[in-house]
Amino acid sequence: MRVLGIETSCDETAASVVALDSAAAPEILSNIVLSQIEEHAAFGGVVPEIAARAHVEALDGIVEAALTDSAVSLDEIDAIAATAGPGLVGGLIVGLMTAKAIAAAANKPLIAINHLEGHALTARLTDGLDFPYLLLLVSGGHTQIVAVRGVGDYQRWATTIDDALGEAFDKTAKMLGLPYPGGPNVEKAAATGDASRFAFPRPMKGSAQPDFSFSGLKTAVRQAATAIAPLSDQDVADICASFQAAVADALGDRAARALARFRKEFPDKTGPALVVAGGVAANRTIKGTLEALCSEAGFAFVAPPQKLCTDNAAMIAWAGIERLRAGLAGENAVDFVPRSRWPLDSISTPLVGSGRRGAKA
Repeated sequence: MRVLGIETSCDETAASVVALDSAAAPEILSNIVLSQIEEHAAFGGVVPEIAARAHVEALDGIVEAALTDSAVSLDEIDAIAATAGPGLVGGLIVGLMTAKAIAAAANKPLIAINHLEGHALTARLTDGLDFPYLLLLVSGGHTQIVAVRGVGDYQRWATTIDDALGEAFDKTAKMLGLPYPGGPNVEKAAATGDASRFAFPRPMKGSAQPDFSFSGLKTAVRQAATAIAPLSDQDVADICASFQAAVADALGDRAARALARFRKEFPDKTGPALVVAGGVAANRTIKGTLEALCSEAGFAFVAPPQKLCTDNAAMIAWAGIERLRAGLAGENAVDFVPRSRWPLDSISTPLVGSGRRGAKA
């Protein structure tokens, strides 16, 4: 089985071919990702119109490169899987329409994939995890804890009630005059900072409500920076280190609650695991906190390689394979409409509102 995956939900244009060998073991035959960081850096964040135009210009070449690198022809592909939401609708339209055209021209089935499901199932591609397991998704657009019970069977246990964590990193970096993207630049500055200098709040720590909140922490950073302006390089480093420590502490507290709940709901599960995915998962301070927490709680800590934690098409192709194997590919998705909002768990009540485009989270 060979599936071509296409991902254009935000600011990476990506295509990949993933296969199952004769022993049903997964293999990434190609994984091409073109980042748009330079196009958006001057604006301190992703500009949807610029992202969509960049996808239009690059996607055909990226798909061709993915097929060339995989040494697999389009005729040998069994299905096309494309991200259909959630994300920036302009980019989603580019990717899904391209996938529809390829599927129609090559007479291949098309599978519309939820971007979050790609993240949720990546650990099965990289580490062969068995269901169920716990997923902490921390990225620029999402901060969630999800119980992954099977393909298409997800239960959201926690989400952010305001900003996603990656967004909080980006906004903190912008306030401090650091380049975009915020995550790696805040971490770099924090390496020489004093994490004890600023007593930033640990949002939701100790709360019975299982969710996340980062807007108050972001406000505290702004107030601290304003109070001591103009900022020296050491001031910036100390603020970044203190911010990062507060984030890690808050995430650890929220994750600990989820691990305890997992033990109660799945008492017979041997070798339970916490999977951490999304761009923020690359932060070493956060990763160290969660690794220590898992070790203490008797959970395996699983973080896919960084290139598969951030947005990529291998996870989309793999989600297509998972759905094909589970008989959940559905009807050919030629009429599927891109969704800017598409919760992975459609049962849980949205915490941050809903509208005609659907639930936000």
